Amino acid sequence: MSLRYALLALLNVDPMTGYDLCKVFESSVGHVWYAPDSQIYPQLRKMESEGLIAGEDVPWGKNSTKRRYRITEAGVSDFTDWMNSPMEYARVRDPAHLRAAYLEWASPESVREQMRAHVDHHSFLLETWRTRVREIETGGSRMLNRRLERTPEQDRHRTIAFKRFAYEGLIARAEAEIAWAEAGLRLADELFGPEADAAPDGP
Repeated sequence: MSLRYALLALLNVDPMTGYDLCKVFESSVGHVWYAPDSQIYPQLRKMESEGLIAGEDVPWGKNSTKRRYRITEAGVSDFTDWMNSPMEYARVRDPAHLRAAYLEWASPESVREQMRAHVDHHSFLLETWRTRVREIETGGSRMLNRRLERTPEQDRHRTIAFKRFAYEGLIARAEAEIAWAEAGLRLADELFGPEADAAPDGP
């Protein structure tokens, strides 16, 4: 259900085609709610049938059209109701921490590889989130700037503050996962002994 509201959030900024929505989705709300194109297009058709968005065919290229969507009053009302409703938390599915509970079944090499992969993955995310915060601070976020253009001037500081707050939470989560995996590497040294140096080349 959250996919619907992620799309409504984007359409609150500007009308967009499904193609544009997919591109913007990946670079914005896709950071916190992943959805492939194969889920986005059916959801748009469903939302249109429910009156939350309205679509019109617009020229695309020489001889084709694309469907462009705008949010309706019903869509704004539904999005507002969702934002003001209590959070429903999903049950956890965490493959990395599930594996960690049974790493005694893995070889020392595999344990270390998994922990290093975890560090690499979350280090990449950490830099991504820090980049987004820098964009917010410097005015370099295109999507945020478009949203601010439609926001009353006296309310813009709240929009900026909450966007930064969301990314700061992601930064804290990534830092915690990196620290956890680095602790796993130290634990591997304690349990298996220090990692052997690579064998020298040649005789």
